[in-house]
Amino acid sequence: MLAVTAALVAFLASAASAAVPNWQQCGGMTWKGDTVCGSGAGCVKIKYVFPTHYSQCQPGAAPQDPTPVPEPEPPAATTVPGTPATTGTPAGVGPGRDLQTGYYWIRAVAAPNFHKYMQSKPLYGTGVAVLGDYTTAGQFQIVDGQLVQLVSGAAVKPEKLLYGVVSETRYINDLCLTVTWSETKNTYGTFKWNGDGLTWTVAGVKRPNEAAWYVCAGQQMYINLGNYLYGTPSGCADQTIHYYNDKRANN
Repeated sequence: MLAVTAALVAFLASAASAAVPNWQQCGGMTWKGDTVCGSGAGCVKIKYVFPTHYSQCQPGAAPQDPTPVPEPEPPAATTVPGTPATTGTPAGVGPGRDLQTGYYWIRAVAAPNFHKYMQSKPLYGTGVAVLGDYTTAGQFQIVDGQLVQLVSGAAVKPEKLLYGVVSETRYINDLCLTVTWSETKNTYGTFKWNGDGLTWTVAGVKRPNEAAWYVCAGQQMYINLGNYLYGTPSGCADQTIHYYNDKRANN
């Protein structure tokens, strides 16, 4: 009897300490399951559903303070190295406010850019990748490792696309790669979904967190080659960004 009891206690202790897998739920106002993430991951508060919240284990994320962080005013726009000259002319008229079949919204889900949406600047034009308001959110898909943005109207066939192009030159802290929009395909690295997270990889570069991004001056987006939530450059914020497929973008 004692042996059976001891075995049961050991089993329950093991089950209680099971680590939550990456990208799985680890918290929430009504969450009753495990809250401890695996090695190298942190339980990040996401706030998917108001007024409750949803926390998720994210690789490379340090445990976060449950106290909400007020969203600061966005920094003033500046021109940073790696910003290409823009044409000033939109590449398309845009697909409209309704999500088109086969495409996704892409948005940040944590402060200070909670529910800011990926788009191009100028809107629907060749230029930098930024996080902006939901009313001007872009629509995206990954096709053969290319991150594509739909910039033509819903009735236009064939569809007109812009491609997310990654710079091979490093900027700011030598760990930032610019992402811009071009009418020609990207030749450096591969985009893909990891769960609902947007990741980028390239041969010869080992990233601690393949889903790590920086959002810096002017809301410009960079791929972060370094550690998530560590060594963040002044004026930048760490972000992971995720797809969202509701009919309309919202804040």
